[in-house]
Amino acid sequence: MKRRDLLLAIMAGLALAASPTGAQQPPKLARIGVLFDDAISSAPLRQGLRELGYVEGHNIIVEERLAAERHERWPELVAELLRLNVDLIVTRNTPATLAAKRATSTIPIVMAGAGDPLSTGAVSSLAQPGGNVTGVAFLGAGLAAKRMELLRDTLPRLASVVLHWNPANPAQVSYFHEAQAAARALGISLHAVEVRNGKDLETALASTTRAAPSALLITGDPVIQRYSARIIAFAAKQRLPAMYNSTENVRAGGLMSYGPSRAAIARRAAFYVDRILKGAHPGSLPVEQPTTFELVINLKTAKALGLAIPASVLLRADELIQ
Repeated sequence: MKRRDLLLAIMAGLALAASPTGAQQPPKLARIGVLFDDAISSAPLRQGLRELGYVEGHNIIVEERLAAERHERWPELVAELLRLNVDLIVTRNTPATLAAKRATSTIPIVMAGAGDPLSTGAVSSLAQPGGNVTGVAFLGAGLAAKRMELLRDTLPRLASVVLHWNPANPAQVSYFHEAQAAARALGISLHAVEVRNGKDLETALASTTRAAPSALLITGDPVIQRYSARIIAFAAKQRLPAMYNSTENVRAGGLMSYGPSRAAIARRAAFYVDRILKGAHPGSLPVEQPTTFELVINLKTAKALGLAIPASVLLRADELIQ
């Protein structure tokens, strides 16, 4: 190329770069719908997105909808997100996941800790979900039995257990049946108490008092978790050892918990969001299950209950809260 032609080409390039049509376009803003119970539980998801390079207002917009204790609002909240033309929806629990799936078969849905998606019909296969739902599942298979065994090992004279559960949550049904089978196998009497909403709570606690159990088994249902502080206070007043669903319950004063980290699951869901926004189809992304489970014991609560935790149980604990 002649020197004159080269200079003209350079000048043309500079002019193009300076023009509106040649300017670098800002990154596309992905709009993410988030259906969680509260802002605290959604914080790990936001952290995971930041770790993957997503900055709110720059390359992502998060449309958060929180149901708190009113889980009958999930369909309404899903409809709000659809009107906003979100690119993807992240759900925290089974009712929210199913509400989203019923509302759309095209917008990708990422589970961030929903219950067993197979038994509830959220997906047809863990390895090949096939539809528009994938993510991380908070599978309950085996957890009810393990928690019952830990209660038995902690309380050698364990004779009866009251289970607080929500039959309105599809993911709770398989957990309930598993708890029944575990109780029979261990020779423990199981009394199930239903907590469908806040109005049921006081009735459930009164029923628990009448049953006079040796211990409580509290599930991770969102409605029940909404009132976990009340249940923890009740257990302390009644001097009842209780096994909870999450570490957060034990930090708040509960006796013990066994299960995967809910925060870690929510943070991992960001990986699915990233893959899908970069072109992956949700139906081809296998559903993940937690592989690490933690036993956490609150020694201060044990002391208040006058309970001596056996050394065999203490040695198995991943964390002891003083």
